[in-house]
Amino acid sequence: MTKLYPALAALLLFPGLASAEGDPAKGEKMYNRCSACHAIINPEGEVLVKGGITGPNLYGVVGRLAGTENDYRYGSERLPVGMFTDDMIRAGDEGLVWTIENLIEYTKDPIGFIRTFLDDPKARPNMGVKLRKGADDIVAYVATFSE
Repeated sequence: MTKLYPALAALLLFPGLASAEGDPAKGEKMYNRCSACHAIINPEGEVLVKGGITGPNLYGVVGRLAGTENDYRYGSERLPVGMFTDDMIRAGDEGLVWTIENLIEYTKDPIGFIRTFLDDPKARPNMGVKLRKGADDIVAYVATFSE
């Protein structure tokens, strides 16, 4: 039960989450902003959307516990020491499950979102790019690859 409190806190801090909607067709056109770091690969290994490997596979991200993409090594074990932390794993350990709504908020300000969720002013996710426009559309597109 205690793991639900951070998720509830995030909903209270971001009250517009429940009504977030985007256009997947627009998001598909804008996905190039994400593909430098993220690919979309189904469980059978078929590359559905080409992309980089510096970020986790976004297939099935909606509904996934943060920091648990099986083929991705988060934090310091993947990147140079001190470059990033394991705060995404910690967010998952504290109950962060990716929803369309919180993915939109996360992509608008990844560092701020994780710091607020973890109540830790020094926390840093692996992603630092802010999507100033189109986050709802991009997330709606990525969500088409989740069940």
